[in-house]
Amino acid sequence: MTRSPWRRLLPRTLLARNIALLIVLVMLSQVASIVVLLHYVQRPRVERAAAVFASYVTTLDNLLAATPPASRAALSARLDAREELPPEANDAPPHDLLRAYRGYQRRVFLDSLRAHLPADMPARWQTEGAQRLWIRMHAPAAGTAESTGAPYWIALPIPADAQGSGLEAAIFLSLGLGVLAALAGYAIQLHLNEPLRELTGAARRVSAGDMPEPLPTDGPAEIAAVGAAFNQMTHALREAEATRALMLAGISHDIRTPLTKLRLSMAMALPAGADSSFVVAAESYLDHIETILQQFMDYAGSGEREQAQPGDLNALIERLAGDFAGLGHEFELSLGALPAVRYRPIGMMRLLMNLMQNAIVYGGAGLAVRTWASGGAVTVAVGDRGKGLTAAELEKLKAPFQRGPNARAHSGGTGLGLSIVERIARLHGGGLQFHPRDGGGLEVWVVLPVEAQA
Repeated sequence: MTRSPWRRLLPRTLLARNIALLIVLVMLSQVASIVVLLHYVQRPRVERAAAVFASYVTTLDNLLAATPPASRAALSARLDAREELPPEANDAPPHDLLRAYRGYQRRVFLDSLRAHLPADMPARWQTEGAQRLWIRMHAPAAGTAESTGAPYWIALPIPADAQGSGLEAAIFLSLGLGVLAALAGYAIQLHLNEPLRELTGAARRVSAGDMPEPLPTDGPAEIAAVGAAFNQMTHALREAEATRALMLAGISHDIRTPLTKLRLSMAMALPAGADSSFVVAAESYLDHIETILQQFMDYAGSGEREQAQPGDLNALIERLAGDFAGLGHEFELSLGALPAVRYRPIGMMRLLMNLMQNAIVYGGAGLAVRTWASGGAVTVAVGDRGKGLTAAELEKLKAPFQRGPNARAHSGGTGLGLSIVERIARLHGGGLQFHPRDGGGLEVWVVLPVEAQA
């Protein structure tokens, strides 16, 4: 099932998604607050200031018209009266993305001012140099255009309500509060994610065959419920594991006892000098039954209750290779320098014995074991020159009770050998890999972390 395009853009972790959502919500709330502030608070305030300023300009225009020419000249000079508009004056304030709110207020002020002034009294905004408003007056300035009656321009200071400077601090304060809210949400989310990380680690330990300590259930109700359910699951797994081990131990004991009696009865029932082919065949079948029982016990146990301890893997391999050499099976050893690895001695010995025994049974020639360390892990590779199954086919044999075509000639197995090896490797925090061997044959790699699971 493919994910929709917009889902692909979402962050992958819950922490990142919640933080992104929190930031978006905070920003939307801040934008909404600024829009409400500008439209319903600042705009009416600026429009009132424009109406008052228009009234002041109209009164000034009437006063200039009623002032005697002699006094009007001095007053016009103080107002910097000009017949021509300076080039710095514009119809509207220039646009500035960094101070868009200030440009918005100035445009609202100019629009409202022009609405309150007569149509023949235009207003211009000067931004370069001093911030001033240029208004064209009706009354002619004495000594300038009095003879022709032409209007003139005067410069007036811009009211503080039209500057927008008071809003800057409010906006920065809102942004600061938004950042603080995002940081607070981040801290809260980290606190909520801590039990999830503990749950993830515990679940991985369970998948590796270990049983972790119960998770704490004193956090938020939802997280506590998940922790309690996980603790209940691990408790049920412990009980099931104990029941399985007890059942298999009982089966092994109850079956091996009559098998021993059967061996003894066969030996006592046959007279001396009788045909021994039947005895040999019967004892071979009994050996197969005991082998099957032992494999079931090995798969059921796999060393979960055995304590891990630091050890030298190379020494263990050399000892096992010596044992196989005494039985006529020579393994070529190529052992590199390895750091100390924590492992369960009996479980690790069972793992290596199974791999070496499989190489003897199914490979036959070119038996070899090599070790090396790299990237915080150690690798043990057991190889042979056989022409059996490929690496891809062997991957399928990790599942319990799976046997390959070349196993038909060996009737003593149950299809649990690689499953046991895989289980022990995972119990140590590692894994099992299959690789073609240089020059022909196959290698089975057991990769174990240096800090293995205890």
